[in-house]
Amino acid sequence: MQTPPDFQPPPPGCPAHDSGQSVPLYGPEFAAAPETYYSYMRQFGPSAPVELAPGVEAELVTDYTEALRVLQNPKTFARDSRRWNALNEGRIPADSPVVGMMAYRPNLLFSDGAEHMRLRQAATDSLAKVDSHRLGRHVDQVASYLIDQFGAKGRADLVADYAQQVPLLVFNDLFGCTEDIGNRLVFGISGIFDGIDVEKSQEVLIGALAELVELKRTHPGDDITSWMMQHPSALSTEEMIHQVFPMIAAGTEPVQNMISSALRLLLSDDKYADSQGMAGLLVEDALNDVLWNYPPMANYGVHYPVHDVDLAGITLKAGDPVVISYAAANTDPALVGNGRTMSKRAHLGWGAGPHVCPAKDPATLISLRAIEKLLNTLPDIDLAVPVESLTWRPGPFHRALTSLPARFTPARQAPRPAAQAAAAPAEAQAQAQAKPKAASRWSSFLNWLKA
Repeated sequence: MQTPPDFQPPPPGCPAHDSGQSVPLYGPEFAAAPETYYSYMRQFGPSAPVELAPGVEAELVTDYTEALRVLQNPKTFARDSRRWNALNEGRIPADSPVVGMMAYRPNLLFSDGAEHMRLRQAATDSLAKVDSHRLGRHVDQVASYLIDQFGAKGRADLVADYAQQVPLLVFNDLFGCTEDIGNRLVFGISGIFDGIDVEKSQEVLIGALAELVELKRTHPGDDITSWMMQHPSALSTEEMIHQVFPMIAAGTEPVQNMISSALRLLLSDDKYADSQGMAGLLVEDALNDVLWNYPPMANYGVHYPVHDVDLAGITLKAGDPVVISYAAANTDPALVGNGRTMSKRAHLGWGAGPHVCPAKDPATLISLRAIEKLLNTLPDIDLAVPVESLTWRPGPFHRALTSLPARFTPARQAPRPAAQAAAAPAEAQAQAQAKPKAASRWSSFLNWLKA
């Protein structure tokens, strides 16, 4: 591709200075200033060559109109990653950090046509059975439990102590996890998100999901796992495992990012901080702001052209990955110049077309209730550090805060019930202290509910 004579150089610190035209999306420089990178990449046209991880090349669509064209034309742009040329030819390292997000699995994310409709229908019909009132009550319980853990301290990291934990605990309930299975799901998902022994975390997670599926075959309950298993689409055991995996693992990442990013705005942006109450419609506005300007999954929706395609003058090769930049498309200068309105329907924060996120309604409800509960319980909560000092987790796909330190007037903790206050045997105490914090969180929450 020819470079225009007035082409601007890459942003300061961008490794593209030394690596040709492909722009790396996985380093700390991109995480710190993605808007600058999107602005630079727009010079290539509606899409730009990027590197998702070392040695993993893709084309990133930054234009809103062309992003919709890709998302809404599954006959031309397929989601089945078995078409991925570089992976099939052995040019992608087996331990590449993005393979887990891009390699084929028999689920709704990586299927097309009639198979996609069958798998998606099982998910959407099951999600539709979730009672919003029950879900709202459960989010309130989870939020109350988490706030109870740090409320008396007067300080908290709203990412690690709150935003990351809310969706994990809520989804454990929605999918009918037992105490043991729930502990391992939390451990596995937390390890994958944190990059701690990812291979072991995936092994633990898959094992827990297999047990969950087997449990629901013999003892169905009032939960999403059981509903999907009973669905007319007749999912196999393998399909069930791979369906539940993205619905829990991929579902928790966007929700935690929505919660933390919206809290950042509510606690730092004058248009929110100067308003009274910080609840109701104000929280909805902040969430909408996030979906427009800081989508929790900033770059994803990987597609593979079924044949060479011309995208407004750029040739996309058959079988080469095409990634949608929801963040760049939402902030497309042409869109803003045409009088973009921040309506709930026009943004691409949830994707578009046949693969639009099936869990957007429960995800929004979880985020809304969790934020309202926090702000109403700790009304004087504020950032504990300057907003300019906040950092973002590196990675090509997500837009996620590393931490969100906050301070508030310590809340008075309710007296512990006698059952909880009773001293545990020394051996039991030692075992509890030895457990990883994330792994014991589900058990701790269940015990808190029983108290």
